[in-house]
Amino acid sequence: MNSQTFPPGCQAWRASILHFHDDPAFSERAHAWHEDGLLVVANGRVLAAGDFASLQSALPADAVVHDCRGRLIVPGFIDTHIHYPQTDMIASPAEGLLPWLETYTFPNERKFQDPAHASDVARFFLDELLRNGTTTAMVYCTVHKESVDAFFAESERRNLRMVAGKILMDRNCPDFLRDTAEGGVRDSEELIRRWHNKGRQLYAITPRFAPTSTEAQLRLSGELAAQYPDTFLQTHVAENTDEVAWVKSLFPGSRSYLDVYDSYGMMRPRAMYAHCIWLDDHDRARMRETQSAASICPTSNMFLGSGLFDFARADEAKVPLSLATDVGGGTSFSMLRTMNGVYKVARMGGTYLPALRMFYLATLGGARSMQLEGTIGNFAAGTEADFVLLDPRATPLLARRTERCDSLEELLFALALLGDDRCVAATYSAGARVHQAG
Repeated sequence: MNSQTFPPGCQAWRASILHFHDDPAFSERAHAWHEDGLLVVANGRVLAAGDFASLQSALPADAVVHDCRGRLIVPGFIDTHIHYPQTDMIASPAEGLLPWLETYTFPNERKFQDPAHASDVARFFLDELLRNGTTTAMVYCTVHKESVDAFFAESERRNLRMVAGKILMDRNCPDFLRDTAEGGVRDSEELIRRWHNKGRQLYAITPRFAPTSTEAQLRLSGELAAQYPDTFLQTHVAENTDEVAWVKSLFPGSRSYLDVYDSYGMMRPRAMYAHCIWLDDHDRARMRETQSAASICPTSNMFLGSGLFDFARADEAKVPLSLATDVGGGTSFSMLRTMNGVYKVARMGGTYLPALRMFYLATLGGARSMQLEGTIGNFAAGTEADFVLLDPRATPLLARRTERCDSLEELLFALALLGDDRCVAATYSAGARVHQAG
């Protein structure tokens, strides 16, 4: 008999339930699994997640119970690195990162000075995230304030938990995308005051990457991050060898690419560094010491030929890790397809990633890396009720494979290696359904 009681008007979902309270790489009891489970929600927050048999008696008479047996509920996926202005240029051919930027990215981003265009893309982008079960993302806008306003306005309308920021870029870019050191940071502060902590919206100070910011802009970005310590900071680091060499020529006094950011006070909790492929052990130790996080972008790294993320060295250093699509360098909005990619990247580097850890990286791993554990990422009581309903029979092949699964690991592995947007039966944000398949 369960001694707790739930308030009148609550809702509950009956299904198999999986969530995490630790990283499976470092704990043998990192996850909670309820094959016949119940998720109870009220006022946009989780009240409880557990076995149906132990929780059903605590439901009030007027509780609405959604019977979703045969499906799997997991926390909403968290994508820690994605570019919404690159939605329309996904799958654009190029020989590498730098020519890809010049040929496709910069010309496409020019369009986002038009608020109507920015709003149109923001709507489609958020629809696509939700269709793929992603309820939180760390999003790059463009240099234009209009692009940020359009994104946050659409996210706020849907009551999503999103992080985004205006790109800072004052050199080594086309004139039509160039801001100034002072002007870019001034615009960023204005946007922080307008959007940070407005509802569920959060702001990220966003220097694109070290080669496109002068020392003055990086210094001012670090000062802005110190002035607003609860904001986020996001940028790229050590994505490919040509980029690393370019940074060395621009900042000859820095020990490494990451050290450029470190020297301007940009390594701290809530700092997210995308890629982190060509780091050394000193860099990884600094990430652990400062609680700066790495965003692993496997489909992008394979698409652009950037390299393989080194899981063994990152885990040895205890670097905070998360998973990201990196659209439009990445080739899918689906975090399931991204798990497929990260499994293969890890194997090529000599590491075996269990499916449990892939699902951790896409949920609680993202929340921890963003310093948002307790707000999103799992089903601890009081967390925001962002969750996804996955259908393990979404395709004929998946149905045939999953009916032969003998363990949770096998089931999750099949979803990660064979799944995509078709597996997402429904997506919920703060307890409200924001996507329904079909």
